[in-house]
Amino acid sequence: MTAKEKAILIAKCLDEKKAQDIKVLDIGKLTSIGDYFVIASGTSVPQVKTLCDEVDKKLSAVGEEPRRREGYRSAAWILLDYNDVVVHIFLKDTREFYGLERLWADAVELDIGL
Repeated sequence: MTAKEKAILIAKCLDEKKAQDIKVLDIGKLTSIGDYFVIASGTSVPQVKTLCDEVDKKLSAVGEEPRRREGYRSAAWILLDYNDVVVHIFLKDTREFYGLERLWADAVELDIGL
């Protein structure tokens, strides 16, 4: 599975669980930490955890395990690191505070049709 296919699969999984404002950013030419960021918001701590669990479950089913998972306990910002794709799942206010899209404004946003 290519990094792009993985990022799109993650975005669709998040959409199925009603994540909000899903974005896939191509960061491959800007940094060596990965090829794509998938960024999404949940409306509550339980939803953010559910979104994380669903991504983990869906990717595990295709043989992809996260290298690292951070922030699950507080669930204001959960990060799942799949080597070439980094998933950021936020509570809405936390996402606005950190402004990843603003920090990575030079990244190209993929049109994933969601």
